[in-house]
Amino acid sequence: MKVLFVFYVPSGGVHSLNRQRCLALRRHGIQADCLYYAWGAGFQSLEDFPVYLTRDDRETAHILRSRNYDLIVVTSDFTCFERFRKLGYNGKMALEIQGYGPPELARRRLVEGAPSIQAHASALLNPNTPHIALLLQEMYPSIPLFQFNNCFDYERFTYREQAGHGADSPIIAWLGRIEDNKNWREFLYIGYALQKHYPQLKLWMFEDSNLADPEEKVQFDRMVELLQLSSRLTVRSNVPNDHMMHYFSRIGDSGGLLCSTSKAEGSPQAILEAMSCRCPVLAADCDGVFASVVHNITGKNYRLGDIEHAVREAIELIDNGPLRQNIQSAALLHVQTEFNAEVYCRNFIGMLQEIVEGRGGNGF
Repeated sequence: MKVLFVFYVPSGGVHSLNRQRCLALRRHGIQADCLYYAWGAGFQSLEDFPVYLTRDDRETAHILRSRNYDLIVVTSDFTCFERFRKLGYNGKMALEIQGYGPPELARRRLVEGAPSIQAHASALLNPNTPHIALLLQEMYPSIPLFQFNNCFDYERFTYREQAGHGADSPIIAWLGRIEDNKNWREFLYIGYALQKHYPQLKLWMFEDSNLADPEEKVQFDRMVELLQLSSRLTVRSNVPNDHMMHYFSRIGDSGGLLCSTSKAEGSPQAILEAMSCRCPVLAADCDGVFASVVHNITGKNYRLGDIEHAVREAIELIDNGPLRQNIQSAALLHVQTEFNAEVYCRNFIGMLQEIVEGRGGNGF
């Protein structure tokens, strides 16, 4: 069988997920390709599977006709369903939701997309995100819904020992876009509060400058200046994904952690990457992170918007050695078992067979 994954640009967690699942599915005989509308910072020119970069109708029609896909999985962009039909594609299509922001925004997007989704989607897919699952069940009860965790290649993306770097000054890291839902403001406030407890504290932020909201970026610069964080803050943009395992390993070895402050998430790939590299995670309690971050077992959660709570949890994660070690070990095991690529492939192939054969069903 042949599958095409469609997304806007090759950047961020969706692109990392697409690369990993395309390679995993191909080991099971599924020819998996990717189509993006435009270049993104995460694109690597030499992939082990076809990656198409185009929004042109003629080029897209040629791809769809020549590759003859059994299923097209579209992440977020329900507007392409009708376009693909007009370009001659008559096969099955599924809408996958890896994010969509807070519940109220997700509802608005799903209401907006209702005519296209109802007319063209053969299935709905999401990575066990509770608020998304509830919305899909409520709004589209007649379309089969499939839910299972994303896959992660923990053998390739794993801890890398950092020569000469010990636990000297803790590094608190953040990864995302400079836009409201990723909640960079909260991270800066948490860092500002933590520096009182750790004078040598370092703050590292990883972002994609191509996707930053311009107005938010101006506000970001102002807040960094206001909080006087420039001397301890390092911002890195468009770091190649393969390099991130070295950064996460360094953060973990420093005694620090990854701080995820998002207001809403689907299934954040960066959290899995950190956990696989023995970098502990502190995450705001949006429901999309609960599949990966289980409080005091595989990481720590704090109440979204509660800076004092976040700081208390961060201090315990930094200072409590036995708890930290237990979390690091449990998190790695969690990634290896719950986000296993072989499990993902079994679930995905089962979904694919149901959709293509038209047997319906309620997913996994």
